[in-house]
Amino acid sequence: MSIDKRVDSAADAVADIRDGDSIAVGGFGLCGNPMQLITALLEQGAGSLSVVSNNCGVDDWGLGLLLGARRIRKMTSSYVGENKEFERQFLSGELEVELTPQGTLAEKLRAGGSGIAAFYTQTGVGTQIAEGGLPLRYGADGSVALASPAKHVREFDVRGAAKDFVLEEAISTDFSLVHAKVGDTHGNLVFHESARNFSPLAAMAGRICIAQVETLVEPGAIDPDAVHLPGVYVQRVVEVGTDIEKRIERRTVRAGSEG
Repeated sequence: MSIDKRVDSAADAVADIRDGDSIAVGGFGLCGNPMQLITALLEQGAGSLSVVSNNCGVDDWGLGLLLGARRIRKMTSSYVGENKEFERQFLSGELEVELTPQGTLAEKLRAGGSGIAAFYTQTGVGTQIAEGGLPLRYGADGSVALASPAKHVREFDVRGAAKDFVLEEAISTDFSLVHAKVGDTHGNLVFHESARNFSPLAAMAGRICIAQVETLVEPGAIDPDAVHLPGVYVQRVVEVGTDIEKRIERRTVRAGSEG
């Protein structure tokens, strides 16, 4: 039985994403963004998307492209500070935003991919994350149109001390989009250094994971011990080549280092 997961193009890979679908997207800042898949989705036309990703790119790159085209209905993120259009849409009531602590977001994705319905964490106890009232969507007049609900808090004994924990539900999505350095036709993936970031977790959370890879190899070419994400989590693989644009948010160098 063949388990070849190759897809001919990014366009073919995202062709069945529909209006209103939920999508987990790998990347951190502009590092590890699956740009060819994002661009293909932009051209494909699906809208009213609910997207889960650490951040929403910048105005002209990453998920910022979908945001600027008004294709995202809701963002679940940890950091949104580099995107002016994101700020404008959120404060004007055009975009729903669920801000989530970064470690909690990572664990919610991992739990979703592992079949775990929910988990308890100390992160957020005593804040609006647990107590509710965090603005999710504003009205056009600046009032809070939708606020987060209170979450269940329970006390546990941890190493002899009673501590409160908040219950966080796992995240699972219709699709996930990730970028990897190397992949094989069975879907086993290797990420490059810090581009690994949220990508394995986002991949796990999607019912259908679509991976763009710079280099596609045959099964067995990747040392099993080097695999970062097993192919069981990946349904489609598309090769995008190594000659692709990669951006960074801010280039910072020491004085005289370029001389």
